[in-house]
Amino acid sequence: MDSGWVRFSEGAAEPPSAAEAALAAAASDCHGDPAPVIALLRTGTLPSIGSGLSPLRGNAERWWRLLATLASLDLTAARAVEPHLDALTILDQAGIVPEPGTVWGVFAAESPDTKLVAVDDGRWRLEGTKPWCSLAGQIDRAIVTAHVDGGRRAFAVDLRLPQVRVAEAHWHSRGLRQVPSGPVHFDGAPAEPVGAAGWYLQRPGFAAGGIGVAACWFGGAVGLYRSLHSAALRREPDQLALAWLGEADRLLAGAAALLADAARRADGGTATWIHAHRVRGQVEALCRRILDISGQAGGPRPLAFDEDHARRVADLGLYIRQHHAARDDAALGRLLLEEDRPW
Repeated sequence: MDSGWVRFSEGAAEPPSAAEAALAAAASDCHGDPAPVIALLRTGTLPSIGSGLSPLRGNAERWWRLLATLASLDLTAARAVEPHLDALTILDQAGIVPEPGTVWGVFAAESPDTKLVAVDDGRWRLEGTKPWCSLAGQIDRAIVTAHVDGGRRAFAVDLRLPQVRVAEAHWHSRGLRQVPSGPVHFDGAPAEPVGAAGWYLQRPGFAAGGIGVAACWFGGAVGLYRSLHSAALRREPDQLALAWLGEADRLLAGAAALLADAARRADGGTATWIHAHRVRGQVEALCRRILDISGQAGGPRPLAFDEDHARRVADLGLYIRQHHAARDDAALGRLLLEEDRPW
């Protein structure tokens, strides 16, 4: 870590740009409210992906370091920025230039209770309901996956159209409280195809996008580590405090090494879902353990009286549930057998 910026590897690192520093400042001051961060994204503060700063153009570690840094300051900020960067990367891969000043999301979740289909009647239109649409009422556009003949296909859609209705989210979570993730209803909303049927899931860089989410989780763990470290400096630590601090550092170092290796693979175009599952699984396990360590070391006081700490604990606990636990390990096991990879 250098002046608050998360790093995955030792050695010199490119200093943050003015735009990245502005986002970090907004994250530090947002206190769980995504609106200031979204407003900053809308000004075009980040360089466009097409300018050569795409995670798929040799900048994976830079983007993941930014996401981890934002998450270490406020997980809500990272939760707003990560899908925006992911969407811009997807558009770049598809050769689509987004309208300047727009903030994007990615809505690709599925639910057995709802279904979104795309109909081509001379122009593609979306019909149905999409679940788990985070911040749909606050952002401008989204890449949305819908069912078509031959599988699922990605589409770009303007969320401000009258044919798009953001449902009220009955969001009871104490984590990410201001990032409601309710359903969105589409009633013949015009949409622009992004790649062919099946391309979204098969495209180069899909695995790298999954690792970007893990970088956010990692940043949340760094935030908890910093609280542990500060507490150890305020009074003479006993053996348990030292052991907890040492274990947290050791776990962070291991996950950081995996992220650095994954960034090199992403930059070289060799990151696969084997690497993504490894990184996501290890970082999720790190987060669960550091949440446990934080609770044991701090006791009830910070959870009861430190608003930022209590919010970070709740935010991280919910955020890492994007990992599918043993199901993701099973997916990794299947890939290892398919590729015949004994250690």
